[in-house]
Amino acid sequence: MLIKTRGIVLSYIKYRETSIIARVYTERLGVQSYVVNGVRKAKPPGRIALFQPLTQLELVAYTSRTGGLTRLSEFRCAEPYAHIPYDVQKSSVALVLSEILSHTVKEEEENEPLFAFLHDSLLAFDQQESGTENFTLTFLLELARYLGFGAERGEEITTQVAFGATLPTSQSSGPAVLRLQEFDHYFDELLRDPAHAAIPNGRVRRELLAVLIRYYQLHVEHLGEVRSLAILSEVLAE
Repeated sequence: MLIKTRGIVLSYIKYRETSIIARVYTERLGVQSYVVNGVRKAKPPGRIALFQPLTQLELVAYTSRTGGLTRLSEFRCAEPYAHIPYDVQKSSVALVLSEILSHTVKEEEENEPLFAFLHDSLLAFDQQESGTENFTLTFLLELARYLGFGAERGEEITTQVAFGATLPTSQSSGPAVLRLQEFDHYFDELLRDPAHAAIPNGRVRRELLAVLIRYYQLHVEHLGEVRSLAILSEVLAE
């Protein structure tokens, strides 16, 4: 059976000499894995670019009653980005978000509100010409709502991180807790009025991101280390 759907590429791995296995968050079927044959061939060139992280596609895909790997019959770029592939900071953000989405969005069923959030947020980020420094933070705060552990106040985040069950004892008391509490009002601003949140510099932004990822790690099993975070940290403005 064939199905037409929109999809957002999460990741891919090489498969055999010229093919890939792509993980795609689809509008109608949730997370799916597809074998895409011959996409790494030299001719015609450029087809592999369609499977860069967070590319938005239109797909005609085979479905299986038993789940697992299926194949794509047709695919094309649905809404090409104008800036994300060519802007170092935006492409670094896309890399981090695709890695986090790959570990946090797992449902293999339709979730129209979540797909709409991802679709609309990424297109808006691509078109935004200024004030994108806080996008990663606001995106992750909003994504947490769709995943079921969204916070209403900054204190919820910092308290859970400070007293997280797996946090080393040396980091969960005294000065460490007081240090985390300094971030409460920044998270409050990002939650209430993200467009006007005043994060003073890149150092604070990186610290907030580290706390937020730790918050995700407490709620998402096997999230582990976000490997691409180091790349983003290098390009975040001071």
